[in-house]
Amino acid sequence: MNTTASTATNLRTVALHWTDLHEAAGQPATVGAFGLGLRGYLARLDQADAEQLEYERHQAAHLRAQERDPLQIGERPVPIRLHILDTMRAVEAALVQCADDIAHAAQRAPIAGPTARRTATHPYLTQREADIAAADRARRAELAHADLVDPRRWRYTGRRTAPHAALWLLARIERKPGPCRRITDDEERRIGNVAAGAAERVETALDIAAQQRTLETPCACGGAIDVHGGEGRVPVAHCTGCGLIWTEGGVVAA
Repeated sequence: MNTTASTATNLRTVALHWTDLHEAAGQPATVGAFGLGLRGYLARLDQADAEQLEYERHQAAHLRAQERDPLQIGERPVPIRLHILDTMRAVEAALVQCADDIAHAAQRAPIAGPTARRTATHPYLTQREADIAAADRARRAELAHADLVDPRRWRYTGRRTAPHAALWLLARIERKPGPCRRITDDEERRIGNVAAGAAERVETALDIAAQQRTLETPCACGGAIDVHGGEGRVPVAHCTGCGLIWTEGGVVAA
């Protein structure tokens, strides 16, 4: 079960690292096994099914189409890392949809503006009465406009980005003031589940989360091989049978 604190941390993770994803999307990928980092290395191990291989074939074709002849003058375009873009699209779609659903249930409608009085059929008795009514309508119109453009209000058009959705949902989790009622426990659980999935995708794409995986292929001694890495560290493989430890640079200890 997601706690409020962990949900808040996950939402902040998305908001804070969104710029990093944009930058990573334009960086060339490192080719190799362990050189890809734990995320990339394990992804290679898991990409044995035909559907994934077909996806990689189309991805490689797309990247080749984006490249120019190296003999051409001028800067070459930076290769786009499609798996980063896929992560960004998935995370943004999930968070925006969650914000849409929560806003639909918890956000109140904007305050209605004042209606004009039909003075022809209901005239004011004095000018003072008319002035008071005019001032009251102006005040209510100002309040209605302020409520309509309140930056704390979630909108279904305009700025619908992952960071904005994450911060808006964070305000709901922390029960910050705004044009919304307090969210229910079920709504908080929904936000928590979406936030956890989004943060995991972001951390995996950027390789900033500690990870561990046991490989299906055993060591030559028959022992299981655990791979540890993430958080910017060089991945390390360890055999639980013979105790062999190695990295992309070779055997470290036996």
